[in-house]
Amino acid sequence: MQPQIRRQHHMPFGAQLTAAGEVRFRLWAPAARQVDVILYDSGGTQPLAMRSLPGGWFELETGAARPGSRYRLRLDGVREVADPASRCNPEGVHGPSEVIDPCAFAWDDALWRAPPWPEAVIYELHVGTFSPEGTFAGVAARLEHLAQLGVTAVELMPVAAFPGTRGWGYDGVLPYAPQGSYGTPQELKALIAAAHRHGLAVLLDVVYNHFGPEGNYLHWYAPQFFTERHATPWGAAVNFDGPDSATVREFFIHNALYWLEEYHFDGLRLDAIHAVHDESEPHIVNQIARAARAAEGRSRTIYLTLENLDNAVRFLGAAGAAATCDAQWNDDAHHCLHVLLSGESGGYYADYARQPQALLCRSLAQGFAYQGEPSRYLGRPRGESSAHLPPSAFVNFLQNHDQIGNRARGERLAALVPDEAALRAAAAVLLLSPAPPLLFMGEEWAATEPFPWFCDFEPQLAARVCAHRSREFPGSADPAAATTYASARLDWRRLEEPRHAQALQYHRRLLAIRRREIAPLVARLRAGSCIRSAGGAAFTVEWAAGEQVLRLSANLTATAAPLVGSAAGRVIFATQDAGAALPRRHLAPWSVLWLLESGRESR
Repeated sequence: MQPQIRRQHHMPFGAQLTAAGEVRFRLWAPAARQVDVILYDSGGTQPLAMRSLPGGWFELETGAARPGSRYRLRLDGVREVADPASRCNPEGVHGPSEVIDPCAFAWDDALWRAPPWPEAVIYELHVGTFSPEGTFAGVAARLEHLAQLGVTAVELMPVAAFPGTRGWGYDGVLPYAPQGSYGTPQELKALIAAAHRHGLAVLLDVVYNHFGPEGNYLHWYAPQFFTERHATPWGAAVNFDGPDSATVREFFIHNALYWLEEYHFDGLRLDAIHAVHDESEPHIVNQIARAARAAEGRSRTIYLTLENLDNAVRFLGAAGAAATCDAQWNDDAHHCLHVLLSGESGGYYADYARQPQALLCRSLAQGFAYQGEPSRYLGRPRGESSAHLPPSAFVNFLQNHDQIGNRARGERLAALVPDEAALRAAAAVLLLSPAPPLLFMGEEWAATEPFPWFCDFEPQLAARVCAHRSREFPGSADPAAATTYASARLDWRRLEEPRHAQALQYHRRLLAIRRREIAPLVARLRAGSCIRSAGGAAFTVEWAAGEQVLRLSANLTATAAPLVGSAAGRVIFATQDAGAALPRRHLAPWSVLWLLESGRESR
C-alpha cells in the first residue's frame, strides 16, 4: 500500500491557510482604495477590512474564517466580486468563493510516474458531455474503458470556472477554481488519483490568452491585467509585457504550478498561444515551461503541449527540455487528412486542397506542412522550418474539439465520411505514426454525436453571441440552447451496436501494435524522409532509428496506385489483403502498409 501524500501549492494571492490555523486573504487591486473580505455564514455577513500594502496589494489574516467559509471581496464599499484566485466557487462565477484546505485530500499515488512523453497516446474529453453524469465522477467511472483502449493520457478540456453550467471551458474567468457543475475540488483530485491507479496520466487544457466575457471583474480593480498594445479575437490582450506585467505573469505562472502540484496533473496544454502576446524576454510560455520543469518536473515527467496557429518553433524542443514545451498540436496534418477524407476545401482547408498528399507526406515526415510558404487563407507566410525537431514534438489527430466544433453543426468524421475503409486507413496513419496521436472522445467507436459549440451566458450576452455565431457559421444550432449541449453528450449504449463495437476493436488493435512495435522506437527516431512519385497519389515516409527503419506506404484515394519507395521489411500492419489482387508494387484504394526493416545502417 502506497503512503498517503498531502499536496498544497503556496501562492501569494487568494485564500491560504496559515500555520497558526488562520486564513490569509490576499488580493492585487491597484485601482481600489479599500478592499474588505465579506464572510458569509448562517448568521449573515461579516465584513473584515483588508490592510493596504505597497504595490496595490491588500491582505488580511483572520481566525474568523476556516475551511468551508464562503466569502466575497468588496471593492471601495460598493462592488462585491469572487476572489480571482478562488480555489472553489460552488455557486458559480457570480457567487461567493470558498476557503479550501488542499491538504484535506489524501493522495495514494506517491509512486506514480507518467511514461516518457514520446510514448504518449492522448485522449481528449469534455467533462460535461463525456458521461451521462457530466461530472468528474462520471469520467472516473469510465477510466477502465480508456485503459483497455490503450491510451496513456487523458486530456481534460478546460475546467476552470466559467459562466453558467455548460460550456466548452475556453471562456473561464476563475483560473484556479474547478467548474462547480462538474464537481468539487475533492472530486477532481479523486478523478486524477483514480486515473493514476489505472496507469493513465492526466493533462489539463489551460487558457492564458484571455478571460471570458461574463464574470470577469478584474478590469474594475486591476485594469493592469490587460493592455491595448496588443489585440486578440476577444479584445484587449492579457498584459504580459507592459507596465505592471510582473504580477500578471506571476498569476499565470503560479496557476500552471498550482494545477501540477496541488492537483498532481501530469501536464498542461496551453491554448492558442498565438494570441499570447509578449515582446519581452523570456516569453511567458518559455518562463512557464522553465518554472514547471524546475518545480514538479524535477522529480517526475511533466508533459507540456501547446496550440499555435503561427507554427513557430521557438517554444518547442526535445522532450523535457528546460524552457520549451514537448509538442504542438499539428493542425497541418489534420487539415491534410480532413481534405483527403471529406473533399472539403472551404476556409482554412483551401490551403491544403491542391496537394493534400504531398503536404501530408511532408507533415508526417517533418512536422509542419507549411514552413514559411505563403498561406492563401491567412494572406501571409505561415510556419517555420521544423525538420530539426523529433517526431514527438508534434501531436497529430483526425479530430479534436476545435476541428469538430468549427462547423455549423459540429459533425464528426463518422457522420461526414461514409466510406469506412477511408476512416480505417486514416486511423492507421494516425495511430502508428511516430508523433504522439490524439483521439477525441468517442472517436474510438466512431461516435456520431455532434460536438457543436455551446455556452450558458446571461440572456443578453447569449443573444449577441448567438447572432455572431450565425454570421460566422450559417445554419449553426443555438449555442445557448440546452438541447445543443445535450446533443453533444456521448451515448455509451452505442457500444453494443456491431458497427461501433468493430470500430472500438480496430482502435484497440492499432494501439496494441503501437505499444508493441512503435513506442520502443519513438525516442530514437529522427525526422523522416518523404518519397513521392511525380503526380502520384501514393506516398512513403521513412523514419530511421539506428539500424532500423520504420516505413509507411499509403494510398489515401479511392483508386489503386503504384507503391513508391522500398517494400523491404517486416509487415507490422496492413489495412487489407486486397493487394493480393493487384501487382505487387501497387496499393489498393484506401490502403496503408506499415513495415519495420532491421539491420540497416542509419541513413
